[in-house]
Amino acid sequence: MNKPKKQEKDLPDFYLTHMQFPKENRQNVIVFLLLFMDLLGVLPLLSDPFHRGFFWAGMIPVILMHIWGIVYLVAPFKFERSYFLYMGVLGVAVAYLYFIVSQKLMYVNVGVEGPLYAVISAVLLVAALIFFQIFNYRMLYSGTYDRLDEDPSSFNLSPIITASSIGYIVAQFLISLTVSQSFKMMVLVAAYSVLILIMAYIATYLHRYMYILQNPEQLKSMYSGFGRPKKERMR
Repeated sequence: MNKPKKQEKDLPDFYLTHMQFPKENRQNVIVFLLLFMDLLGVLPLLSDPFHRGFFWAGMIPVILMHIWGIVYLVAPFKFERSYFLYMGVLGVAVAYLYFIVSQKLMYVNVGVEGPLYAVISAVLLVAALIFFQIFNYRMLYSGTYDRLDEDPSSFNLSPIITASSIGYIVAQFLISLTVSQSFKMMVLVAAYSVLILIMAYIATYLHRYMYILQNPEQLKSMYSGFGRPKKERMR
């Protein structure tokens, strides 16, 4: 996939100028499923003390995402378009999985009782997912992403991202502090809070997918072979 030229259009080009090869898409799926989902998500649910309810609450999206991900391992060129939808849903699914892991740590390992902790954590999870969708949308259509691409020193994202991220992590830390005096558990909850924020940003691939669907001509002008099987691209 050759580096496309910038288009003289009002539409932002950031998404289209940062596309990847289908083979890289396949590698991303493998890494996310094996590392972020299986190793960091499933294994903690299998660890002692085992809890059937939390296990199956987390395993349902795991099973579904593994089955869906097979198409991007077998035919990454043919399913290049829906890859962005998959990655967005995967970001949400893994964020939810980490939420379940953190709940297991607090309710099973620590022995927290009552629904308050779970409710507050769920609200924070939804808020993080919504925040990154809005933030990403505004950054794209304000042209900030394109300006950053041309001149990385023109705008500093770190204060915005850092402030929101620290706020989320501190909130999680404080609510865990109120129900547990275990430093180890609080550190683990904070670590999974960081991972949830990363996955919440990955979930912005949902908007990339919608952008691609809404701008087919712009996509075609920049990548004529997009979404076609590998054999057809080689003709």
